[in-house]
Amino acid sequence: MSTVFDDRPCELGEGPLWHPERRQLFWFDIVGKRLMTRENGSPKCWQFDEHVSAAGWVDLETLLIASETGLWRFGLKSGQKDLITLLEADNPVTRSNDGRADPWGGFWIGTMGKNAEPGAGAIYRYWQGELRQLLQNVTISNAICFAPDRSCAYYTDTVTKLIMRWPLNAQTGWPEGDGTVFLDLNADGLNPDGAVVDAYGNIWVAQWGARRVAAYTPEGQFLKAVSFKAAHTSCPAFGGDDLTTLFCTTAREGLDAETLISQPTNGMTFAAFGVGKGQAEHRVLP
Repeated sequence: MSTVFDDRPCELGEGPLWHPERRQLFWFDIVGKRLMTRENGSPKCWQFDEHVSAAGWVDLETLLIASETGLWRFGLKSGQKDLITLLEADNPVTRSNDGRADPWGGFWIGTMGKNAEPGAGAIYRYWQGELRQLLQNVTISNAICFAPDRSCAYYTDTVTKLIMRWPLNAQTGWPEGDGTVFLDLNADGLNPDGAVVDAYGNIWVAQWGARRVAAYTPEGQFLKAVSFKAAHTSCPAFGGDDLTTLFCTTAREGLDAETLISQPTNGMTFAAFGVGKGQAEHRVLP
């Protein structure tokens, strides 16, 4: 059902972003400190001197990139990065993790301890020049995504095995009230990682250690699962010209040498065709 899209193994693949204007997929190897893509059928990457993990698109030639110290404008032609705002730059324990643009042009980004130190991370939103902390005491921030009707955001702290739903203000996109449990995966022993919402409001969740991305309805009912030839699926993204291709990053992190030899596709980036219909990624207005 799925195939290898890019055969460069990532230690910790994350943050796939389908750029709707370029019709091009970007993703990260967090541990390898690199931004990756394919251009004209060939592999391409940019190397950084710190961890990078998530991005949004600003325009045809510019991404917003989240790193362990800040949010940056990054020129795809020039390779130049310019600081937008600092992000826990004074905390050497943490780095950025999962993030995504919201329907208002803001950007949500989670942080976590580099060694998953309990409660070391947080979730933030950047909008109209302001970086505001939304949650604290987060261990592994993940699954940041948004309903197509703008009604809510989703997020998880992976170690809880709970995906939360958070109502959003219709005019500003800021959260209102507290998040409530949308999906409890404890009984199934599943670890929610990155997630994306499709055009119909279904949430597609990468489940670390389960070799799959699972889709759930807006009511939290299991819909279907797409399998991948990698143990640690980390984050999905819809893309392709008609947004019906489900891309998924994976990781080699935490797997022993024997497993990596016997299953060399661990850590590669995959594509599954015609499994759903995505919504276009929102543009960031930095």
